[in-house]
Amino acid sequence: MNQEIETLNNTAESFSNSLQKLSKEIKTVIVGQDQVVEKLLVALLSQGHVLLEGVPGLAKTLLIRTLSDCIDSKFVRLQFTPDLLPADIIGTKIYDHNSASFSTIKGPIFSNFVLADEINRAPPKVQSALLEAMQENQVSIQGETHSLEEPFFVMATQNPVESEGTYRLPEAQVDRFMFKLLISYPNKKQESEIIHRFTEGISHSASKTLSVSELVEMQNFVPKIYADEKIRDYITNIIDATRNPSDYGLDISDKIEFGASPRASIWLTLGAKANALLHGRGYVTPKDVQDIAHDVLRHRILLTYEAEAEEITSDQLLTKILDKVKVP
Repeated sequence: MNQEIETLNNTAESFSNSLQKLSKEIKTVIVGQDQVVEKLLVALLSQGHVLLEGVPGLAKTLLIRTLSDCIDSKFVRLQFTPDLLPADIIGTKIYDHNSASFSTIKGPIFSNFVLADEINRAPPKVQSALLEAMQENQVSIQGETHSLEEPFFVMATQNPVESEGTYRLPEAQVDRFMFKLLISYPNKKQESEIIHRFTEGISHSASKTLSVSELVEMQNFVPKIYADEKIRDYITNIIDATRNPSDYGLDISDKIEFGASPRASIWLTLGAKANALLHGRGYVTPKDVQDIAHDVLRHRILLTYEAEAEEITSDQLLTKILDKVKVP
């Protein structure tokens, strides 16, 4: 076993060096938001998708475009609006008079990196058009199934401030996202750097540091990273504590309507493995689990009316759970 872990460590270290270069390159364009950049890489390595919440103007579009530039891949930005149709995203069939037959026109979803901007501005019918693509890596266009290219990564954004003209994401859709990340304002020093960087006519663009084949190789390596049985038990206990908090001495049963689903356990495990890889390790530690627990679970815990009335957030409840569940 020790020999096995040593081999995994060596591979992880080599991949980690490439990932650190990638992270550094992204930061030549993006000021601050180091945590968000790291979590985006963890989700990408885990083959998950990200829901990013933050007010307008915090460089969400620039972030995923820069990530795409660094990996030499196809990028598309979809601006979600109330009049958008599913066919605008996935494509449709059109009739060709010359050949007297139907031909398939593929939509913009057939890219490697997809930014679904302001996803809550589009009606549920359009939001659900992303579901099959995100879950199955394929798209059905009028009865025909088309596979999507690897890697396929969706980053959707929503504005938490404005509610007029928006459609709340259904729980089934939200659960498809591996992470829900919260992006905040930069501090004063970072704000000054942003002004300096983007108002003096200096062009900042990221160069390609990783090939698509290298990224796919890393994604295929993530599940091989070693997670001990104690780690699995730890993850199981965290998830169980969201469903049965009183079993763990937590007095929050009246605050949680529904706990996390088994999909949360899977993403928590894969995310912990990807986090270990990012830090050059071939094995998972409890800290890897703790580092991503809030991001995996904050959108998977449904709060009761009482919790919302008291302005209690899922993050506050998760902190209590992580403090209480015994660390191996």
